[in-house]
Amino acid sequence: MKWLKHVPRTSFSQGALYETGSAMSFFQIRNYVDEFLAQLQDKKPETAIMPEDDTVALVTADIEEQTRDFVLKQLAKALKGLPLEEFIAHLLENMGYHTRLMRAGEPSFDVIAHKDVLGFEPPIIKVQVKSSDGKIGDRDVSALYGKVGEDEYGLLVTLGEFSPTAVTFANSKSNLRLIDGSDLVNLIFENYEKFDAKYKSILPLKKVYVPQTVEE
Repeated sequence: MKWLKHVPRTSFSQGALYETGSAMSFFQIRNYVDEFLAQLQDKKPETAIMPEDDTVALVTADIEEQTRDFVLKQLAKALKGLPLEEFIAHLLENMGYHTRLMRAGEPSFDVIAHKDVLGFEPPIIKVQVKSSDGKIGDRDVSALYGKVGEDEYGLLVTLGEFSPTAVTFANSKSNLRLIDGSDLVNLIFENYEKFDAKYKSILPLKKVYVPQTVEE
């Protein structure tokens, strides 16, 4: 190995720095080759290199996407079936609800959520939890809604997505709400600091600051 020169980190775009952040001893530069060669040759980077602001935005978006993928993968791996129902109940409690888990094997809903301590005052929320990462159709959504009575609400939570017909059906009902994997991650981010240590160990996240581009 031969050291050619020292170049300050501030001489590189954020994207170039991000690409060199590999944990491997040896790795290949693929996207910012011209930028590194220009620094070695004491030349200004070619104009074809991505502008700084665009680079920062892409890096930030990539970090956020990887974090969201990590959360969903951890939930799918560590909290299948009943454990995920317990986690959703815990999440709802941190959002200000009281919750009760239903009997194992209940075909229509898994959790009852309500604002009052005893669970007598409306609205009562009947929650069904799907630990599958596949697409949920309108049959599952309508089945839950069939168990929702007067002054009650239905909530279906999944790690995956909902089909267009399922979304259309839910949008036609004022007392029915769907939460897909993306929405669930948003709620986790908003309430993470209040989670029990048990769930923080399953979803080990650290708050960091990342660059944010300012729109003119």
